[in-house]
Amino acid sequence: MTTEPSLDLPPAQQARSRLTQQRILEAGTALLEEGGTEALTVAAVASRAGVSVGSVYRRFGDKDRLIAALQHAMIDQFRADIIRRFAPLRADPAALVSSAVAGLTETFETHARLMRVFITAGTTDPAVARVGSEASVDAGRVFRQFLEPVLPAMAGIPEPELRLDVVFRLVYGACMNRVLHGERFESERPLTWRQLTDELVNMACLYLLGVPGR
Repeated sequence: MTTEPSLDLPPAQQARSRLTQQRILEAGTALLEEGGTEALTVAAVASRAGVSVGSVYRRFGDKDRLIAALQHAMIDQFRADIIRRFAPLRADPAALVSSAVAGLTETFETHARLMRVFITAGTTDPAVARVGSEASVDAGRVFRQFLEPVLPAMAGIPEPELRLDVVFRLVYGACMNRVLHGERFESERPLTWRQLTDELVNMACLYLLGVPGR
């Protein structure tokens, strides 16, 4: 997210300005999680953050720009969380695949409430959809780069890079569906996030490496 330009304020004032901006973002996030975009108004954000309405307008402008700032903030956190979770205990191919799949599903689970808001908003707002698509493509790039060390273990498999992309699409799609519709939209069988992760890890390891996952 682009930060506001420097106002050449003394350090104490700059710190207060950053704190105010952070409080506004936190208030906006809470309102989105509680009631979606309809619950987010400049007045409601100002009240929740304990700042003036003018303070919100000065930093973020209107509601649409505030929503855009909140979306970018969530995307930045989502990307950082994925990278943090890509930390395999071992360097063997199956461990790398397991770490990548679990890192993606666990990040989706962590951000599910706010992601649901932006996925829904993207169905009617082209700007939100465009930013969401760009973030999704970037997440796929991070996922595939992390799994590049697995490629030698896929020797003999046609188009291994395509397989990595397909695995990302399948895991990403399953998580998006779970975030948007819940656990039993497409099946009556109960399946927790942990169980879904384990099955997706097995699927990915079998598809990429020919061996079961952890």
